[in-house]
Amino acid sequence: MSFLTAEWRKLIFINYTVHPKLLEEYVPKGTELDIWEGKCLVSIVGFMFKNTKVLGCKMPSLHTFEEVNLRFYVKRKEGNIWKRGTVFIQEIVPKRILSFVANTVYNEHYITLPMSHNWHMTPKSIEVLYTWHNKRIKQSISVKAENNPKMLPENSEIEFITEHYFGYTKYDDSKTFEYEVTHPKWLYYAVDYYNVQIDFELNYGKKFAHLTKQQPDSVFLMEGSAITVEPKKSITKF
Repeated sequence: MSFLTAEWRKLIFINYTVHPKLLEEYVPKGTELDIWEGKCLVSIVGFMFKNTKVLGCKMPSLHTFEEVNLRFYVKRKEGNIWKRGTVFIQEIVPKRILSFVANTVYNEHYITLPMSHNWHMTPKSIEVLYTWHNKRIKQSISVKAENNPKMLPENSEIEFITEHYFGYTKYDDSKTFEYEVTHPKWLYYAVDYYNVQIDFELNYGKKFAHLTKQQPDSVFLMEGSAITVEPKKSITKF
């Protein structure tokens, strides 16, 4: 049985190039950075959880909620197969129980902050906004896009970023957690406008402070889909 089933909807991806050394301490043992055409990327991703169930059980107060996370991309070779995955530096959600479960079971890095969202859709356009407050200071990401979802271009940056189907967590220097995330390929919307109001030092520490003034390499809006998060497994042999 899947550990979690849900829908991830209206995912904003805001992508930045960083120096690989910035991420060295976060790379789980047994994995290595997954580089796109010479660029080491991190992403701010905001989206909605909907129809959430844990071990098949619906939890009424945790059915629908926002998440914003900072992530980067890794790969791990198993036999002759490369597994492409994501590592989360921090994940923001609005409910303490969500942070407790994710941090306890998967050793993730969730924090709990006040959050909200706004979607506005017309036949021609779609506007998506995710907001949170850190130390009572408003933070937000938003996009406006053409309401015409399209298939992912093959061998593109957008395909590279969104087609990572494993999560990896650094437990310690001798153990890594791996879990599979399943979903079909997502449709995307062409973004016409975006706005980023994030104090990166406030949210993620001094190491990421420079991103406050750095222009994103790219911004995507994905429709999302139903997803599953499978039970974790421990990797101790490398």
